[in-house]
Amino acid sequence: MTTHTISQVEYRQKVSINRLGLWLFLLSDAFVFAGLYFSRFYLLGTDIRPDINQLLGLGVTAVLLISSFFMNRAETAMAFNDRKGFLNSTMITLVLGVIFLVGVVGVEWRIAPFSASDGVVASLFYTMTGFHAFHVLTGVIFLAIVYRNGRKGLYSGERHWPVEAAAVYWHFIDVVWIFFYPALYLIGSPAL
Repeated sequence: MTTHTISQVEYRQKVSINRLGLWLFLLSDAFVFAGLYFSRFYLLGTDIRPDINQLLGLGVTAVLLISSFFMNRAETAMAFNDRKGFLNSTMITLVLGVIFLVGVVGVEWRIAPFSASDGVVASLFYTMTGFHAFHVLTGVIFLAIVYRNGRKGLYSGERHWPVEAAAVYWHFIDVVWIFFYPALYLIGSPAL
């Protein structure tokens, strides 16, 4: 069995094409998130918001923002060939991502005083948080694969495109939550 190792020039060309593909995907995904975001204000205005747990919302937001810090550390560590730092920071990011999912889907959805069929406010809440949680879940899966491959030594300071892609995706879903959090938890008076 022969292993084909591509040159650094070929690798950079492939990464350049992959980078463009990732950014085009994120741009298209941003339109979907923007549609949800603007739907919230179109349908509810700035006077009404879901009656949900403010402290839990702040907690899951803090967890997600801290996870972004560790994802940045992981990517930087890999760029400097610090495999141990990369693995530790990626694992912390993974754990924080799971905590966010448990907080939103496992706790917030269960304690919300309404169900998805209880009107526009409830439907928007479940749609916005559900769509975002799906993206966090795919990010956690992506990070788990990157972590596994990092343990196998498949990345180096010169060749770590999957780590960069995972970091960009993770930061994207964090930025989306920065918009969703005030729209769902802070703006308006509780309804339902």
